[in-house]
Amino acid sequence: MIRQLRIYTINRGKLDEFIDGWTRFVHPLHLEHGFKIELAEKMAETNEFVWIVSLDGTMADWEARQKAYYGSPERAAVDPDPARFIASTRRWFIEDRLPRR
Repeated sequence: MIRQLRIYTINRGKLDEFIDGWTRFVHPLHLEHGFKIELAEKMAETNEFVWIVSLDGTMADWEARQKAYYGSPERAAVDPDPARFIASTRRWFIEDRLPRR
């Protein structure tokens, strides 16, 4: 499984608008392209949105699905695009090494 942690810093005063657009458009489109959303959290104190997106498959699968997602007519049609509220983005691939209870 491929997992990626994404932390978006959102423009001041726009966190709720971003989350609304992400919930209505970005989240369902990711699911349609075979991704899973393991976590999606609002951090109001830091004006950040944190989420973990995953895919069962290889890194080549991940890259192909990402390309399909971003190149899809459905993604291009998102209006208004919540990405307009993102001030900065940090992304890391993560590994699950800890035991779960």
